[in-house]
Amino acid sequence: MTDEKRLPPVLKLALEMGPLALFFIANAYADKFGVAESQRIFVATALFIAATLAALATSYALLRKLPIMPLVSGVVVVVFGGLTLFLHDETFIKLKPTIVNSMFGLILLGGLYFRKPLLEIVLDSMFELTEEGWRKLTLRWALFFFALAALNEIVWRTQTTDFWVSFKVFGIMPLTIAFALAQTPLLLRYEVKKAEEA
Repeated sequence: MTDEKRLPPVLKLALEMGPLALFFIANAYADKFGVAESQRIFVATALFIAATLAALATSYALLRKLPIMPLVSGVVVVVFGGLTLFLHDETFIKLKPTIVNSMFGLILLGGLYFRKPLLEIVLDSMFELTEEGWRKLTLRWALFFFALAALNEIVWRTQTTDFWVSFKVFGIMPLTIAFALAQTPLLLRYEVKKAEEA
């Protein structure tokens, strides 16, 4: 485990957030380059797919493996982004966060049911927790993923496309960071070293 290759945190963040940032920028500013307002989401989606594939390729070139979370998300981006472009229907790209978050929630709950600690794999985690710690953290993340899926459904069905795109960048990410930070007490309490000392 110690000699497993890992990306520097800044590069990892850039590869995971870069395609989303490009998606937002393209949707916001494509009309400055002569793209009709009604077509911005499609141009942004095409760039999102290309940037996602480039990020996955870069990650694989550096690590010789693909982290499960970006890989699953990337496959859904390509499939639903492709449907968005092919059918010229933005509904598919808007469904992507709902599907990805629901999948992660189901995967984590399935792991709990079969007593398999899948969270470390799904989140590419570096933590060492007790069995109880993993169980509690897994349940919390599963419920959070379902909450994100529900929130995405509410936002895309009730708001404009521009609002939804902004929400993906400036809503989902801060919520996820805040939720992750809120788990710090649990991580500290159930860390393997501390549990062994107690």
